[in-house]
Amino acid sequence: MTTAVSILPAQQLAALNEAYRKAVARKRLKMMLAAAVFIAALVVAGIGAEVNLRTLFTYFGNFVSYFDRILTLDNGQRVWTDFGEWFWGWKQWLKLLAETILISYVGTLTGAVFAFALNFFAAQNTSPGPWLRFVVRRLLEFARTVPGIVFALVFVIAFGLGPMAGVLAIAVHSTGALGKLFSEIVENADMKPVEGIRSTGASWLSCMRFAVLPQVSAGYASYALLRFEINVREASVMGFVGAGGIGQELVVAIRKFYYSDVSAILVTIIVTVFVIDITTGWLRAKLFGKEARA
Repeated sequence: MTTAVSILPAQQLAALNEAYRKAVARKRLKMMLAAAVFIAALVVAGIGAEVNLRTLFTYFGNFVSYFDRILTLDNGQRVWTDFGEWFWGWKQWLKLLAETILISYVGTLTGAVFAFALNFFAAQNTSPGPWLRFVVRRLLEFARTVPGIVFALVFVIAFGLGPMAGVLAIAVHSTGALGKLFSEIVENADMKPVEGIRSTGASWLSCMRFAVLPQVSAGYASYALLRFEINVREASVMGFVGAGGIGQELVVAIRKFYYSDVSAILVTIIVTVFVIDITTGWLRAKLFGKEARA
């Protein structure tokens, strides 16, 4: 089987080449203009935020030297030469780390329950009324917009130092974040089953229970597991304001210049987050398929 290749006349081919060159030139010009606008916006933003590059390069050595100090024991040796001295307080740190994980777990579970209760009212296709949807959406926006550490500080002032403040802060912030994600899952659900159940005279609650929930429950669980992983890191930081967990020990080590303790606690937190990340990713993939890893 032979294939015929048609050769365009030289004049027509030249016209096509010229049109192609002009199109490429226009695309390059647009990219250059976009890059120039981006750089200009970056410069303006840097000036507005008072980002001083001279200060950055002048004191960058302090940043590097701090890492050098936290990787050095009191006797002058590197931390990895004596793990017993480096992780001298591992029993206490693991106890505080377990407290951090429990704070994250209880806070995430509480937030997921409230998000589950509110997301049907926030979704456009399932909310009973526009005013209710508006109020619930604004409430969820408030809960997720205010940083979790701010909530933690407020709850520390209200309820005192300890894990209670951390649990409440994570619960409120998780309610806002998961409520938004859950409602988006519901908005992408197929509404034909809802119409079918509604035609039988079923109530709104029955439509949600038997038509919508079976479609979205896997997504709920996947996002809740992902949120738990995020909240472990959040809970570690909330200890800075006295909301319990390993963060309280970390901020004490930073303030008292216990350099090797700072690196040991950081390594403990990082390894824990790695393990939780791998575990939750494996669990999501096992329960809901490989696409849930994303």
